Amino acid sequence: MIKVLLVDDQHLIRQGLKELLKLEPDLEIVGEAENGAVAVDLVAKLQPDVVLMDIRMPIMDGVAATQEINQNFRNTKILVLTTFDNDEYVTAALQNGAMGYLLKDTPSEELAVAIRAVHKGYTQLGPGIVKKLLTQFPNSVHQSQPVPPSLTELTPREKEVLKLIATGASNREIAQKLYISEGTVKNHVTNILNRLNLRDRTQAAIIANTFLFYLNEPN
Repeated sequence: MIKVLLVDDQHLIRQGLKELLKLEPDLEIVGEAENGAVAVDLVAKLQPDVVLMDIRMPIMDGVAATQEINQNFRNTKILVLTTFDNDEYVTAALQNGAMGYLLKDTPSEELAVAIRAVHKGYTQLGPGIVKKLLTQFPNSVHQSQPVPPSLTELTPREKEVLKLIATGASNREIAQKLYISEGTVKNHVTNILNRLNLRDRTQAAIIANTFLFYLNEPN
């Protein structure tokens, strides 16, 4: 059972989410918080697996709460669920430890899938969020920019996988594109993250976009 804490300053939103998610047999809503400060206190008491975190709230906003929870409760994963998709909020939330960023118009079944994925340690980004992130790190570096040694250690196949990660492609989409199994893709992604010392696919996408000139070079 995945324990979920709902954090949103609007009572109706919390109730709506609670009604939707309680239909999922493997999800348990263990608490609700109306702002980030209450959320931090409840995380300490309830030890939830996943926090559904709003961004704009009184007293303590979602970014500050995400930062504090990420620093002090490493076993609790944070999935931002908000109506705001501006670049500043997206970047701040992910830089402070959020494992995902979704908008509130996300269908309930997709939200449930995202909660399960974040619980397992995977990053979940809503449509268009990856593109917004990459605009924060434009591919403005040229071939004079030194390529990190760890990047040059990637195999030709890993470079192909990394380039597709940068487009926001899922493991299944990468598998179909490269005509390999989804399990093989997962292994490649794990190797890439370990070799580059990255936390998740979001960081991998940023690195790939920054050094796209290198990844596009013939093997």
